[in-house]
Amino acid sequence: MADERIPISREGYEKLKADLDRMQNGEMIEVAKRIATAREMGDLSENAEYHAAREDQGMLQARIDALKDKLARANIVDRANLPSDAVVFGATVRVKDLDANEEETYILVGPGEEDYEQNKILTTSPIGQGLLGKKINEIAEIKVPRGTMRYKVLKISFT
Repeated sequence: MADERIPISREGYEKLKADLDRMQNGEMIEVAKRIATAREMGDLSENAEYHAAREDQGMLQARIDALKDKLARANIVDRANLPSDAVVFGATVRVKDLDANEEETYILVGPGEEDYEQNKILTTSPIGQGLLGKKINEIAEIKVPRGTMRYKVLKISFT
């Protein structure tokens, strides 16, 4: 996997750790019990329950490994050390879409904290990348698959 650091808030880090704990100490134990039960049913070469449980175990282990990697690369960001006059990780940004003439508010977050229904977007997303570093009244031109979006930064806040 990549060696780059992943910006994340303390809350996001704790949420990912809780997810990892749940997978390792809950879901993995349940899958192991399913494998043991299926193994007791006899011939493993024709035992569909056994093979399904082993496949589930492999997929769960892959998710656990990916989450461990993400946590190992996590860079917990202290918002107090970030500039308050520019769009940075953790900022709430109100922008105006200059093409649609509509206002939108985004919160820039790290992995595990994204919630698109709440407009919490990743700093690594195209919109997040385009807004990073911008100041009030600056225009961000963001290339997306359907063309170029133009946003004017109206307000930057931290909640």
